[in-house]
Amino acid sequence: MDERRLAIELYNGLWPLMEKPERTPDEDALLIHQAHASLYHWTQVGEQINRARGEWMCSRVYSVVGRSEPALFHAARALELATPTGDWDLAVCCEAMARALLVAGQHEAARTWVAKARAVPVAEQGDRDVVEKDLVAVESMLAARGPSGGMTS
Repeated sequence: MDERRLAIELYNGLWPLMEKPERTPDEDALLIHQAHASLYHWTQVGEQINRARGEWMCSRVYSVVGRSEPALFHAARALELATPTGDWDLAVCCEAMARALLVAGQHEAARTWVAKARAVPVAEQGDRDVVEKDLVAVESMLAARGPSGGMTS
């Protein structure tokens, strides 16, 4: 199998496990390893945008497993790589930063990044819908934590 195809399959293969409602610690570790493997292969054969998306996926995975420091690191890398591209990639990288900040307990900063993501013009309606769905999910998690950051009853 060529490296590009492997990068794609590793990336796409993350979604079922990432969206699983309850994962074991071993499954969380597998998510992390698989995201990094995909990113590695993209760094070998991809363009800047592929690397941005790989960094975005690493940030998303770390957010899903509740690890704020690496989520923030990869979100910042994704933003750096995606900023020149604009459009959908920049919007989802802003969403990744919001999600990582949420995991880090920095709720006001997360809200700021949600607003930044919404401010990015996304040309395709389907892409805008994907971004909006993720932003609504982040806002729901923020609302569940209340203004002080703790869970509401």
